[in-house]
Order: sequence, then structure tokens, then C-alpha cells
Amino acid sequence: MSDRITIFDTTLRDGEQSPGASMNLEEKIQVARQLEKLNVDVIEAGFPIASEGDFEAVRAVARVLKKTEVAGLCRASRKDIDRAWEALKEAKKPRIHTFIATSDIHVKLKLQKTHDEVRDAAVNAVRHAAGYTPNVEFSAEDAARSNVSYLCEVIEAVIEAGARTVNIPDTVGYAIPDEFGALIATIMERVPNIHKAVVSVHCHNDLGLSVANSLAAVQAGARQVECTINGIGERAGNASLEEIVMGIRTRRDHLKVHTDIRTEEIYRSSRLVSSITGILVQQNKAVVGANAFAHEAGIHQDGMLKEKTTYEIMTPESVGIKESTLVLGKHSGRHAFKKRLEELRIELGDEEVERAFVAFKRLADKKKTVYDEDIEALIAEEILRLPDRYRLISVTFTSGTGVVPSATVEMEVDGKTITRAEFGDGPVDAVFKAIKKISKSKAKLLRFTVSAITGGADAMGGVTVRIKDNGHTIIGQGTSPDIVVASARAFINALNKLHYRKGTAVGEKPSL
Repeated sequence: MSDRITIFDTTLRDGEQSPGASMNLEEKIQVARQLEKLNVDVIEAGFPIASEGDFEAVRAVARVLKKTEVAGLCRASRKDIDRAWEALKEAKKPRIHTFIATSDIHVKLKLQKTHDEVRDAAVNAVRHAAGYTPNVEFSAEDAARSNVSYLCEVIEAVIEAGARTVNIPDTVGYAIPDEFGALIATIMERVPNIHKAVVSVHCHNDLGLSVANSLAAVQAGARQVECTINGIGERAGNASLEEIVMGIRTRRDHLKVHTDIRTEEIYRSSRLVSSITGILVQQNKAVVGANAFAHEAGIHQDGMLKEKTTYEIMTPESVGIKESTLVLGKHSGRHAFKKRLEELRIELGDEEVERAFVAFKRLADKKKTVYDEDIEALIAEEILRLPDRYRLISVTFTSGTGVVPSATVEMEVDGKTITRAEFGDGPVDAVFKAIKKISKSKAKLLRFTVSAITGGADAMGGVTVRIKDNGHTIIGQGTSPDIVVASARAFINALNKLHYRKGTAVGEKPSL
């Protein structure tokens, strides 16, 4: 038996059935191209007979992919299969995927057929599909709740009819790993012609066990896993491709199998699907979540700084993430804090580091996350107590209907008073231009945010700006009952931080 696992991605079909996840044709093509870069073996592009849009999407994907197999789903009916082939026939590697339910609850209550009728429908569908292509997959819907003897009977019959892949779905996420693994093992043992087909699994996540069930099936002999990017899909979703693939890669010592997935494309694929569908990836999602390679606990950070394998079983680079992050917060320890000071090029003596750490802990109790700008401000206030290079003395401005906005700013720079006047698109723009002229700054404004700190018409306004200059990104804040004045203070606050950052970046104290 081969130790290579075929990865069958159904993001474009089952994943799109997740509520609110519909994609248009262009988006499906974009995702399909990325899945090909990821090197998935099979892409299920849609359900051609479901709608004209689905048909066109499957046909478009079939036309553009160069080396990946393209599958179209169809029920066990000639009309469905004919429509699927019409969409797939231009693919370099087409696959017809036909299905019918085999569990008693589906056969009797949904299909309202006899077991013999269902078996015959499955055989006829596979035989008809095989007339178009030898690459035919058959799925026994709700296989996990089917009578095992009847399921084996159907599988034997469809393989005899020409199915080269037989899929065993846990359609409603009902199975438990040891139970599902035992089902696959039974099929491998009891179906006499099973060696003529690849056994596949398609597990749903209703009990949170889709990945575990899929891996249990692999251990029992399954050699294809059907999954989706980020685990999206009907109800609670499907088995997550990234978890399946990285589980196999990380624990190859135990599972003894491998895939041909380019794992470095996993994160990019995850971000693309999330942005197109609008389904956000939860922060603690395995492999691709924002916290997957983030560490806050002091003990963990200390271990990571000494040897990454103490708390990471796979590297962020292996899935396409640039690096791990040490999140500074109330759980962080001295080692991580000192490391961040080094990264910020802040040189302090042992006593100063201890004082700064105490101040950091005090701040961390108030803020969930402490950012670099917070640390710099803390060091400047608690340790260095640096005077500001730039200080606002006064600002006056004119603005209104039929008036070109202008502003006059008076500032102190290194103890010298300088005044400049500028025009702008608005009073804030004019003020910022005057400040940049006085400070001779080339900083670019990235973000400008205004908020009311207190209530009422005389509310105190708060302004936050984010500026960037020569690779440094800085946040500045200012407050005043007058928003224009608050804006001036925020911009000057950011320039002072930027001046300090530039000075420490070259290993010297800023000129004061």
C-alpha cells in the first residue's frame, strides 16, 4: 500500500455551502489557482447541475488548471452526470464524483427507496460516468451511519462497475475516531476488490472530530482525505486541510504517510479564502490562527528564547508565516521583556531594566497587550525622562464655506521657536503641513483617528495618528477640546517618538 495521501480539496464545493460563503466565478478561479500552487491533488470545483453559475464555475476552473485534477459532483443520475461531464470535459485531468446515500435513515426516509434500488442506482451511475472518463469517484453518503454489510456490498458493486475511488463520508459528523477507523479497516478487509480502488474519507466537524476521524481513517488504510481550507463547509464545517496536512507532516513518525502539499503556501491560501468568503479565522485556530505561533506566558517565552522546539512542534515558516511572535502582556517575563528592549535598540543597565520591568508589569495590568510604542514611552517617562525635541506653542487656523483652509503653527524645536503658515484641504491638513515644514519631516501619515473621550458638546477629543518614516512606524496621541489642536499634539507626539526611535536605532542617544 502506498504511503502517499491524496489531498482532495472541496473548498469550492462543500466549503462554499457554508452560510454566507458564496463565491463568484472570478473568485473561484482565484482560489483554484492558489490551490494549484498549494499542490493539492484534486479540486472539487462545484456541483454543475445545481445552477448555471456552478456549471460555469466548474467549466472555468477545468479550463485554467494545468496539472491538478478537477472534480464535479453529481447525484447518481444520468442527467447529473451528463451535465458534470459537459463542465469537466476540457479539463486536463477530469474526475466525475457521483454519490447516493446508503444509511437506513436516508434510504428509507429521504430517498424512499429499497436498498436494492439504491445499490442499482449507484452501479448504473458509476457505469455511465465511466463511459466518459476512467477517473470516477463514488461516495456513499452518510456511510458512517450505514449498515456495514450493506455498505461493503455497495462498495464492491461500484468498484466492479468502474469506480476507482470510493469515498466513505461521515456526512453528519457522528463518528468517533476509533469507531471510524474500525469502519475503514472493516471495509479494507471485507470488500474483496478493494485493492482496485483508493479508499477516501470525507468527515464533517459537528462534534469537532473531523480531523481526528480523518487521521484515524488514514491509519486504517484510507489514502485520500477530502478537506477544505480553514475547515469551512456545511454546518460546523469539514476537516481542515491545514490541520490534516500538518498533522501528517509533524507526526510522520507515527502515521508513516506523507502528502505532496507545498506547506509554505498554507497561510496564503487560508488568508485568501478568508478574505473572499468573509469568514474570519478564529484567533486560536490551529496552524493558521493569529495565536498559532504567538506566545505570552513568561515560562513559554523564556523557553522559546532558549530553544524554539520547547513550545513549537512546527515552525511558522513551514506554513508560510514569517516568524513567531512574543506577545508582551501581564504574563510575560523578564527574559521576553529584555529581548524586546534589545530589538528596539534600547540599552539599559541591570538596575534600569529592573525598574523598567516593574513599570511594564504595572502597565500590562491595565492593557491587554503592550506595544513597542508603549515600551518606548514607558522608558522615556520612567527611566530616561527625555525632554521633547518638538513642543507645540500655539496653533491658529481658519476654515469654512468659501474659505481656503489655512493654519499657523508656532513650535519650539531644540529650544528655538519657529513659526510657519500653510494652506491645506482642511484645517488639520494645513496644520500637519506646517508641522512637517517646521520639523523638516518626511513622515507619511498612515492613519488618523478621532474619538470623543468625554460626553457632551464640550467633549474632550482624542486623536491618534500613525506615521511612517524610513521603516519606522509610530503612533502618536493628543487630546484637547479642540480637535484641530488635538491633531497637532498627536502629530508632534509621534514626531518626538520617531526622533527617539531613530536615535536608538543607530545605537546613540537622540540629540536633545
